[in-house]
Amino acid sequence: MTDKIAIRTQNAPAPAHSFSQAVRKGPFIQVSGQGPVDPATNEYVHRGDLTGQTHRTLQNILAIVEAAGATFADIIMLRVYLTTRDDFAEMNDAYQDFVTRHSGDDALPCRTTVITGLPREEMLVEIDAIAVVS
Repeated sequence: MTDKIAIRTQNAPAPAHSFSQAVRKGPFIQVSGQGPVDPATNEYVHRGDLTGQTHRTLQNILAIVEAAGATFADIIMLRVYLTTRDDFAEMNDAYQDFVTRHSGDDALPCRTTVITGLPREEMLVEIDAIAVVS
């Protein structure tokens, strides 16, 4: 049986609590929920700017997936959490821009979008991911 491997990179924010940035087990990589945090400062960025927050959050996911030995094209599922339904269209545009640029010619990842409360008031979006490496 394959052991779980904690994935760590300085190119994404350090976890704030007792969890890994991601865990890899065999070909599967589960990325913990990421928010709009600058990994260099560990500060929340783009306050009030959903487009900026969405891009920063996806950049953090990309850095973690790459640290696990995968590419963005290896992501099969992204779950997006928003604080308000009113932000869906803006998030969707920013998401589409980033995901289509980084997925290459492969099929785009599946996605679920959930409207919910988030742990920090300045967070407008949080996203987690599942990737599979062959």
